Amino acid sequence: MANSAWSEKILQLLRRMNNFYLPGSCRPHCFRFEINEAQVGWVPPQVASLLARYPEVFTPPHGGAVSLCPSLDTYGRRSEAVDAVLQTMRQEGNLTCLKGWRDEYSVMSKFSDPPMMWMERAATSLFGVKRYGVHINGYTVSEGGEVSMWLARRSPTKQTYPGLLDNVAAGGLAAGVGIKHTLVKECQEEACIPAVIAEKAHPVTTVSYTYEEEDGVFAESQFAFDLELPREFKPRVGDGEVQDFYLLPIDKVKELLATDDFKPNCAMVVLDFLIRHSFIEPDTEPCYQEFVAGLHQTLE
Repeated sequence: MANSAWSEKILQLLRRMNNFYLPGSCRPHCFRFEINEAQVGWVPPQVASLLARYPEVFTPPHGGAVSLCPSLDTYGRRSEAVDAVLQTMRQEGNLTCLKGWRDEYSVMSKFSDPPMMWMERAATSLFGVKRYGVHINGYTVSEGGEVSMWLARRSPTKQTYPGLLDNVAAGGLAAGVGIKHTLVKECQEEACIPAVIAEKAHPVTTVSYTYEEEDGVFAESQFAFDLELPREFKPRVGDGEVQDFYLLPIDKVKELLATDDFKPNCAMVVLDFLIRHSFIEPDTEPCYQEFVAGLHQTLE
């Protein structure tokens, strides 16, 4: 693929993953989702009209915001009241995102803030609540210094993005679970990487983006780690979330980023790896600054 065509494909990926910021998105019509006057998300208009049926939990839209009722004044009360609404909406069967029930995620204004409640992961897009995850770039370095990267291919039965290429291991941050703990757990469960190796991974950045789809607003931030794996080590399929692993030269990985074969947010994490390790350089990549900016979009 010619360099300009590759660059344009990557720009398309970054625009898609940040389309909430682009003209024509639902953002001007969304309501801020607030708890105790602190914004924790964005409620699309069609969701706001559904929430109006539950005035004991949500205040009517006012001043551009939908809020939890002030009487829900503890972590537990908020979590249970919202969960009861979501369970009712799930039984009604009108929202496809609620068909899969997964993990409880923490809800807070900033990652460093104490959580204000937990929310079912499948529902977070209805409220534009920020979701956090951990992604691991697993790579090897040959004796001659050549870098290769381990990629996973997702199981064809995965609920989301079945059959697409993924990082060697990744997972969402469930409520009350730490980042490093999640990293070690996902490495062990998905790729059979023992803790003694996984613990050598080091945090390198966050990749952040916000996009809209028919299921709502997806505001996500992924904690990225680099893990140099021993040359003789081979990841193995663990919990069935992955069907296979491939060790590929960096040039091949770079080429694959511009195809539809990659899970989009994983492609972003790999793009960041290529930039940080100087496989993409500002002298030769005219879109270098756009790439960097597109990997670190945060919405206050």
